[in-house]
Amino acid sequence: MADRDPELGGARSPGISWTQLLQEDSRPAPDFLAKESYEYRGSEPIPASRYTSEEFARLERERMWPRVWQFAAREEDIPEAGDYTVFENAGRSWLISRQEDGSVRAFHNVCLHRGRKLRTEDGTADKFVCPFHGFSWNKDGSFAGMPCSWDFKHLTNEALQLPDAEVGLWGGYIFLREEKGGPSLEEFLAPLPEHFTRWRHEECTTVVWVGKEVPANWKATSEAFMEAWHTIVTHPQLLPFTGDSNSAYQIWGDNVNANLVPFGILSPHVDPAGKSEQWIVDEFIKYNGRSSDNYDPSGDPYAVAVPEGATARVALGAALREAYKAQSGYDHEHATDSELLDALVYNVFPNFSPWGGFMPNIVYRWRPGKTPDTCLMEVRVLARVKKGDPIPRGVPMHYLSLEEPWTNAAELGGLGDVFEQDMSNLPFVQEGLHCSKNGEVQLANYQEIRIRQFQQTLAKYVEGDPV
Repeated sequence: MADRDPELGGARSPGISWTQLLQEDSRPAPDFLAKESYEYRGSEPIPASRYTSEEFARLERERMWPRVWQFAAREEDIPEAGDYTVFENAGRSWLISRQEDGSVRAFHNVCLHRGRKLRTEDGTADKFVCPFHGFSWNKDGSFAGMPCSWDFKHLTNEALQLPDAEVGLWGGYIFLREEKGGPSLEEFLAPLPEHFTRWRHEECTTVVWVGKEVPANWKATSEAFMEAWHTIVTHPQLLPFTGDSNSAYQIWGDNVNANLVPFGILSPHVDPAGKSEQWIVDEFIKYNGRSSDNYDPSGDPYAVAVPEGATARVALGAALREAYKAQSGYDHEHATDSELLDALVYNVFPNFSPWGGFMPNIVYRWRPGKTPDTCLMEVRVLARVKKGDPIPRGVPMHYLSLEEPWTNAAELGGLGDVFEQDMSNLPFVQEGLHCSKNGEVQLANYQEIRIRQFQQTLAKYVEGDPV
């Protein structure tokens, strides 16, 4: 732990801290949530060119993306033998294919004859046949055959094996790494698997999946979701029940970090005069769209009456503990109020961001666009499958173009409005980075430590010193 001098990142927002909040929780919190994991990493500015330069994007494609574990798919995307999904990122196209023995393999999605993509959409196939000339491959990547083989005596079946990537599985997620060698998936993700053991993402399925083109660099877009303090100006409707400045920022090593944002608590930026614990709950209900004329509070776990002397967090935690038990079939008696309520937003370098906790979990992914000025942002929502039930196939991605708002994806509910507020900033962030006079981006020492860790890890790859 670095010196807590404010000049070295030791300053914290006035008021109740995350640690104090967990001490008031109705259940003992696991050590990894309660214990601060912060390290001062300097205060130097970030070059604006990292977000705008095609040369920097080229270095990312050459030196970073091939050497990191990339979240490519979920297991429920390809549950049966022969199922495959097309995963594209940073100039590469992959076929993620379920094998007969249940394993998963990843192959370059390119015909080795004249270079056509073998598939452009997800599906099921025992063979991948090129639509151009009919060269074909088995689902294990071995060469199956071609028309006019008499004219290709110079090619062997071995030479025509589809190039593959390393594949790693964890928690229902499928990862690939183009360049083989380096840290194992478990080493790369550590300590995230240890933390997520409680939350059982392997027992989830994808119930919502929306992807949208964004007119901003993938790093600028992802960094907009690495801190909570923009809530003050960008999402003011959340302040009545969100402890934006009470949030904790944790980092572990080079690859993993978290922003732990408490809900069911008044923001330090809201005048507390006349604001009861019940008022906080009522505002939470209004935000979730439960204030309409046809709203029926019966059966709604958020519609709680806060007992005298209790906090909104404890009252909501008790109701959600019972609700999630009924929904999932699992006992949640050990679950903390925090794990039932809060945004426990993890990030794994470079672009994988799963939420922890016991509620339906959001998962973010960001992929670079064809230029440094665009990207694809994806939002999945995972729901736990009821105990003993088979895991159903996940829903396909609902794609939104550059012109379509997030609110066109009705399945996101109130999240669509929140994302639209974020999008109101990002195009102008990208434009501002291009026309910056000093070419620098400044970061807070504590509340933006996740961004600094991310940028420092990126620099290690781009500068030729991968971690």
